[in-house]
Amino acid sequence: MPGIDECLLQVMLVPGARGAAIVDWISGLALGTVGESARSGHEAAAAETAELARVATEYATFATYAPEDPTPVEDLIVTTRTGYHLVRFVDTAFDGSVLLHLWLDRDLGNLALARLRLRDLSEGLVLG
Repeated sequence: MPGIDECLLQVMLVPGARGAAIVDWISGLALGTVGESARSGHEAAAAETAELARVATEYATFATYAPEDPTPVEDLIVTTRTGYHLVRFVDTAFDGSVLLHLWLDRDLGNLALARLRLRDLSEGLVLG
């Protein structure tokens, strides 16, 4: 079971990975970062990613809520002309407010493979 640093290093092995972060999406704080950051730096990117996550989980259109499911949204994908931003919500034992963010190069990455890899890594992530 990987911790934050090992998980981030594993994420960067995904072909086309440019940068990654583990973020507390309630506070907007980066718990760990690796690689490049898109434009604004890792801390600003963490805060912006957290805001996107909060919006997706607050609106019923995006989140089919079930009382037994603390994180009704599994992941988000934002595409740009040069890349993809994959945001995977991580189920945690304490409060479920953590996400894994991967910035993927559009020409070098495989979106489907990256999504599956994020799922696997998020399921094994150990925080604490």
